[in-house]
Amino acid sequence: MHLVKHRSFLLLTTALATGALTLTACGSRDDGKDSNDNGGGSKTTVVIGVDAPLTGSLSALGQGIKNSVDLAAKTANKNNEVKGVTFTTGPLDDQAVPGTGQQNATKLVADKNVLGVVGPLNSGVAQSMQGVFAKAGLTEVSPANTNPALSQGDNWAKGEKNRPFKTYFRTATTDVIQGRFAAQYYHNDAKKQKVFVVDDKQTYGAGLATIFTQEFKRLGGEVVGTDHLTVKETDFSGIANKIKNSGADSVYFGGQFPEGGLLSDQVKKAGAHIPLMGGDGIYDPGFISASGESNDGDLGTSVGYPVEQLPSAQTFVKNYQAAGYKDPYAAYGGYSYDAAWAIIQAVKKAVEDNNGKLPSNARAAVVDAMSKISFDGVTGKVSFDQYGDTTNKQLTVYQVVGGVWKSVKSATFQD
Repeated sequence: MHLVKHRSFLLLTTALATGALTLTACGSRDDGKDSNDNGGGSKTTVVIGVDAPLTGSLSALGQGIKNSVDLAAKTANKNNEVKGVTFTTGPLDDQAVPGTGQQNATKLVADKNVLGVVGPLNSGVAQSMQGVFAKAGLTEVSPANTNPALSQGDNWAKGEKNRPFKTYFRTATTDVIQGRFAAQYYHNDAKKQKVFVVDDKQTYGAGLATIFTQEFKRLGGEVVGTDHLTVKETDFSGIANKIKNSGADSVYFGGQFPEGGLLSDQVKKAGAHIPLMGGDGIYDPGFISASGESNDGDLGTSVGYPVEQLPSAQTFVKNYQAAGYKDPYAAYGGYSYDAAWAIIQAVKKAVEDNNGKLPSNARAAVVDAMSKISFDGVTGKVSFDQYGDTTNKQLTVYQVVGGVWKSVKSATFQD
């Protein structure tokens, strides 16, 4: 998701799973009594760090991220996926705040057991973390970031793509894909011609709105007005009246669900009974509950196909439910599991290439292995291109029907 994307809650009871250990090499030795040891002998502990909003308005998404990574680690241990290695997780709460994310990145880097990090949710938080991880040579895989600049550089829109950090990967497709996909659906499928575009001035929201606008105009649609709102504010009646008076037949919102739900509510209260569409930032039950008016007809896009509809995800869904996590896997659970599994597979390759032992340069070996990773994951084929972006370009449009999100179209994006 976006720069401020996605969420989850939970008290941070594990500062870092093994953060208190004093270590001189990547990986620590346990006492050989681990229940996953499968037959005696000491094992090396590898920590998969997790950074996500575990508290605050986006915590529903963050908890799903944390739990899904935990499930991947437990599955790897149960299956003895990497001989001689036990995986644990080290979750940290960034509260969707860039500065906190940067502090968390520093903490994760300091723990030599951490060989990969899953997260963050928000693109804006990712911007603050990338350099820290790159300097330390630590792999980062986001299940939710969608801003193109994170992997393709600030001049990507001019066709000048340049990967800023070789340590950054993601299992979510970018806003270049999501924004254009949304515009194509609105114009070609929903037959909308006059859209009013609003964004929240954040990296994710503003970027997504820009990409949507460009594609909607290219298709022949008209943008009849634009405006911006401020995150955490609640009165958008002024914008709602502008939308009503503009003659728009639709609204596109670049931002997150707390503000998106309130905007939809106030647009309808102003008398403009037109749909609001947004990106994966609004695809959350919280979008619906934030509105006092019926949201039926509102739309949202999200990366990938609905997990429940993918044959490849059935085992994940079953195992997640069996694990008894308090919170659902939410929008990014499948992508988080795949992100963690990619790190696990990279560790596996690093071990196999070093005669069955974790190499002394484990972090560098994992970064190198990530570019070669390819497997059938929860969300489909998992592999990365030359920018560290997922090669999976599947997306889905969801619509609020009867007060719940329902998928209405899934497709692989085609230029």
